[in-house]
Amino acid sequence: MTPFGRQLRILRAGHGRTLAQTAAALGVSSAYLSALEHGHRGRPSPELVHRACQYFNIIWDEAEELARLARLSHPRVTLVTAGLPAEATLLANLLAERIGSLEPAQVAALLALLKETPDPGVPPEATGKTLGPDPKG
Repeated sequence: MTPFGRQLRILRAGHGRTLAQTAAALGVSSAYLSALEHGHRGRPSPELVHRACQYFNIIWDEAEELARLARLSHPRVTLVTAGLPAEATLLANLLAERIGSLEPAQVAALLALLKETPDPGVPPEATGKTLGPDPKG
């Protein structure tokens, strides 16, 4: 299951909608929607995410979060480590090799560590987080 698929399923259940009802409203087949929810299909298109937001009456922050989950929901990830330290390549390969055998607590710990790391594409002031100690003490 992908983060987007899990959230879509939560939305469907919360609104009391069936897979078939939701698929018809979004203009996709039930088979595609099921595969998307279960992580057997790639990330959804921005248009499908937009239609889902309209269908479930999601706006603002919730819509942005659903779009973010969609971007992070490709079940086949490619990591490019060219130009990075050897340890980065080792990490990527070990993760690819062993992700299926990690315990849920280990996955949660790795996620927590990565969520603490600043996103290089987002300036710290945009997240409300600072990179150093608080200058106010």
